[in-house]
Amino acid sequence: MPIRHSIIHKIDKKPDGSTAVLFLGTSEQVDSQARDDLMSQLNDSYNATAGKGWGFFHQESGAHPFSGWLGKYLAGATDFLSFSTTAVEHLTKLREESNLTTGGHALFCHYQQGLTDYLVIALVQETEAVTMTEDLALMTVKRLDLDHIRLAARINISEWQNNRQSKQYISYLKGKQGRKLNEYFRDFIGCQEGIDAPGETRTLLKAFSDFVESEDMVEDAAREKTHTLVSYSMAQAKLGEPITLDELSGLIDEDRPKKFHDFIKAKDYGISESLPPDKKTINKFRRFSGRAEGMSISFEAHLLGDKIKFDEEGGTLTLRGLPTQLTEQLKRATA
Repeated sequence: MPIRHSIIHKIDKKPDGSTAVLFLGTSEQVDSQARDDLMSQLNDSYNATAGKGWGFFHQESGAHPFSGWLGKYLAGATDFLSFSTTAVEHLTKLREESNLTTGGHALFCHYQQGLTDYLVIALVQETEAVTMTEDLALMTVKRLDLDHIRLAARINISEWQNNRQSKQYISYLKGKQGRKLNEYFRDFIGCQEGIDAPGETRTLLKAFSDFVESEDMVEDAAREKTHTLVSYSMAQAKLGEPITLDELSGLIDEDRPKKFHDFIKAKDYGISESLPPDKKTINKFRRFSGRAEGMSISFEAHLLGDKIKFDEEGGTLTLRGLPTQLTEQLKRATA
């Protein structure tokens, strides 16, 4: 994770309602192991945080100037220090206009991962930690609380520059801190919602279930492919990378790597070629299965409570929306 530029500013806001005070970093963070460790932890924490939104820039305007400042920095018209200073001054102004009590350390980091350039911006709070002195005495110190990031956004610079039609090159934390706070930070970035990650993920899982049904897979094969889908999707979420249909299709069926991809396109599910994985949705996607006395039952967990009802007291399952093939067999058997 080579770091091109990074800097930290501080927005000091007292709980007494007084005006926020901005302390500007006078220079970029120097190349050091501490800096690299900090930014690596920030990146890992961001990737691990559930509940993200995905979007793209508003048209540059007086209300949404951030993309213009970023473009000038990337074009070499301004340096990183000037860019981040202008941006954090705007962030502080919006905070005051919104009458919010949130301050913190504003981290700006331009880094590279693989062949892709990213810019991550996070507002990080301080917390106390206990350490030991050389004399083995306990001492309380303040540290940046990277485990509980509330406001952050990451811009895929490479995708923004090379694919302006994309609607998912910005991701941002949605969190539980309240709509007003989320909108304040999203307005600062100038980001509008582009892709509904939970909705796209649900559609992908529906397409996968339909694919398994159409292939008439045996239980073990269906379970194995479900595991492949979930493992790949969670790995991408951990890396902060999208699910790519072409890559996923190859993993699901190595002998016929285009099979699942072609199935999705033929059925016109309307899924993007790459989509951000929603961890909460994926976590719910697992298979329940069992076999006894000539009967084999297997289904995805998300169907429970919808198409499948379980009566724990009576020990029965009620199924709705049976597969057409099974329905026809039953009709012939009872004719």
